[in-house]
Amino acid sequence: MKWSLPAAMIDARDLPELARAAEDAGFDSVAMPDSVFYPEHVSADYPYSPDGKRMWAPETPMPDPFIAMTAMAAVTEKITFYTNVLKLPLRDPLLTAKQVSTMAVMSGNRIAVGVGLSWIPEEFTFTGTEMRTRGARTNEAIEILKAVCAGRGPEWVEYHGKHYHFDRLMISPAPDRPVPVYVGGHSEAGLRRAARLGDGWISVNTSVDELTAAIARLTELRAEYGRGNEPFVINASPTGIGGSDAYAALAEAGVTECRVSPWHLYGVDFTSARDRLAAIRRFSDEVIGANR
Repeated sequence: MKWSLPAAMIDARDLPELARAAEDAGFDSVAMPDSVFYPEHVSADYPYSPDGKRMWAPETPMPDPFIAMTAMAAVTEKITFYTNVLKLPLRDPLLTAKQVSTMAVMSGNRIAVGVGLSWIPEEFTFTGTEMRTRGARTNEAIEILKAVCAGRGPEWVEYHGKHYHFDRLMISPAPDRPVPVYVGGHSEAGLRRAARLGDGWISVNTSVDELTAAIARLTELRAEYGRGNEPFVINASPTGIGGSDAYAALAEAGVTECRVSPWHLYGVDFTSARDRLAAIRRFSDEVIGANR
């Protein structure tokens, strides 16, 4: 099982050092969240808290994930970077593919893209995009991303869908290895999207029981779509576990990459860069080393 370090809500100026520390500690990847802005008033409940409220303040740092990933890739050599998750339907897919393609080339194929839909109506309203069609547009945008970043270098591509349409064009530079696209979401639609279009699936913070059920459903759906024998990443953020044995059990259940925030696990000061780095080193010593 691989190890991923979430870099959410961290000062942008601390991210390069964090990435270097993660690489030195044996983490395989760094996950960057996506939040375009913080609407003062939101007309929908936050889906991942009991009371429907967001747990972070408006001024919480949420650097642009593509810029942050590029900066971190520039100061590291092996560790990979991915979005968890990019709100894809808020963005033009061709412009997104151009950015991803360039990042992949400049990083030496150390970029992946995790995608999701966004739950905030105001994000769609303020960016001039349509919330009603977000699922269908995300499906098409994934196909466009995978066509541009197919791993064959620059080549002619075209796309003719219901929501996006363009004739033959070429984007350069383009990577010589495919850029993985992971799909987030626990709904049936999200699991189906991951099974049909994705190279993997990304969970939210959730219990082991919920993870096990989602993995079982993904296995069924991948077989249904004729993709059961293809490589597939299960990127999970389990709650309520700790210790080497528990992580080994996750691997047995099918998790291929585990996201862990060591500062939360050890109860250290999240806002302290020094304490964060110490927690990373401790997790490396106590868990990563024991599970290699």
